[in-house]
This record gives sequence, C-alpha cells and structure tokens, in this order.
Amino acid sequence: MKLPRNTTSAKARAVPMPGNTVLAPLYANADLLDAFAIALPAQASDDLEVLARIALEHQAWWIRALLRVRDGVMATVGVASSGAVGLAGAARGPVVGFLPLLSKSATEVILGADDRHLDFRVTIQFRADAAHGRELLAGTVVHCHNRLGRVYLATIAPFHRVIMRANLERAVREMRT
Repeated sequence: MKLPRNTTSAKARAVPMPGNTVLAPLYANADLLDAFAIALPAQASDDLEVLARIALEHQAWWIRALLRVRDGVMATVGVASSGAVGLAGAARGPVVGFLPLLSKSATEVILGADDRHLDFRVTIQFRADAAHGRELLAGTVVHCHNRLGRVYLATIAPFHRVIMRANLERAVREMRT
C-alpha cells in the first residue's frame, strides 16, 4: 500500500529587515531591502555558516539556469559573472556559493560584493518567532551606483525574491531528510 505523500512543507515568508544586524546602517537610501524567514527543523545546525551553505550552495537547476542567463547577458555590459565574483572572493577568503563571506559571528553571517553598478549585502541570522519557533532569516540590502545598477536591479528583483524563498525552502527540506 502506498502511503500518502507528506504535503506539509515549510514556506518562507517575507519579514521585516532585522534591526540587530551590522547591515542596519546601510538601510538608509537602499535601493532594495528585503528579508525572508523560514521555520527550522529541530535537528538544524546551530552554525549559521553551515546553514548559509545549505541554502546557497546546492541551488535548484532552474536557479543555476537563471544565473547562466544573467551571466551571459551581463557580460555584454562588462559586469562580472557570478563565477568571477566567486573567484575574486575566494582569493580574499571563504565564499558561500559564489558570494564572498565578509564577516561571521555567532549571531550573523554577512555575504556580499561591491561592483561598479551596485553593492549588495546578505545577512543570514537566526530569528525567534513566537508563532514559528526558531527560524532562519536571509535579508538583502542593495545600493545602486548608476543607471545600469538600477536597471539591473529592477530586472532581477522579482527573480531574487523567488530565488531567496526557494533556497530557504529547499534548505529546510534538505535538513529534514
């Protein structure tokens, strides 16, 4: 007899940007501010870098395909590919996926890079929520420098939001298996 598939799955949801982050001073005049959180299973690691790696290093095929398209299009205007960002970051220290790890503490991991068109930062934190228990939060801050940055951000922002949610949801599924 075939058992019914468990259809209950954790969903990432939009939450306010955290106030307890080293990124808070960057909120002023940001071109993009968003944060998503998802309930963590009891067996999830207490190491934020480990959780960031689970969320960002094993992306779904469709996210990898979108990154390849992004890299191809952006190469035509001289913007670094995701691979180039990762290689440059790895020359200075650890990377998570292709994102340079800029700082790590017991309460927060900061990833990001600066380019001629925009600067971006990602915070990965634990969040305690009365309704959802212990959660993993991923927040993003972007500052554009020029028109290219603003056009790029307007184009990718909807994808970014879907990708961040999908990464968190896939990470939690992976932690449960």
